[in-house]
Amino acid sequence: MADENVGVDPIFDPEHEYRVDRRPASIALIACVAAYLLLPNSLVIKPKWLIPLLMLIALIPLFFAPRYRHPGEYRWIRPLTIGLIALINAANIASVAFLVHNEFNHRVSDGRALFWSGILIWITNVIIFSLWYWEVDRGGPALRGTKEQHMPDFQFPQMENPKLAPQNWHPSYYDYAYVSFTNASAFSPTDAMPLTRLTKGLMTFQSGISMLTIVVVVGRAINILK
Repeated sequence: MADENVGVDPIFDPEHEYRVDRRPASIALIACVAAYLLLPNSLVIKPKWLIPLLMLIALIPLFFAPRYRHPGEYRWIRPLTIGLIALINAANIASVAFLVHNEFNHRVSDGRALFWSGILIWITNVIIFSLWYWEVDRGGPALRGTKEQHMPDFQFPQMENPKLAPQNWHPSYYDYAYVSFTNASAFSPTDAMPLTRLTKGLMTFQSGISMLTIVVVVGRAINILK
């Protein structure tokens, strides 16, 4: 018997009451590409156009994919999205390594350039992990809010006290962006609590990158500003 998901037009199934608009996440991915292009050549993988080109190639099929994520979507959408997030994450980690290496080897002469580069890397870090949380929680945006969803990876206040939210409330991309921002700023969860080892690991990793960027790099840049 042929695979029922192959060749099926992924139109939203009316029996599922909840669906996720993927456009905010797509815009966030494009913002990561723009931030990477703004970094100086010393902080990117060479040639500089390689990573943005790979990102854009992966974004093209997603651009033509259906607007909403749901259980009946094409099966290649989630693996491609995860691969793209992982690529951007790896590129940003490399930029952090280059930034720290240049600083400790006295290759930094412009404190302002170092400061703004650190800001771009930090912002990219926030966006990347907001996408990780959005794609991981409860099996991903295609399943979240449907009967196929997995156990929750985050405990939001609205889940603990439903009276604080509208009926059938589910976290949107903006909720995960807030979780990512606060975790990168406070180095700990302040809104949603991680419930699984995966999300605890992701949040720990994000906090480590953020701490390295802010405390070691940006802090050093402020000290050498003239």
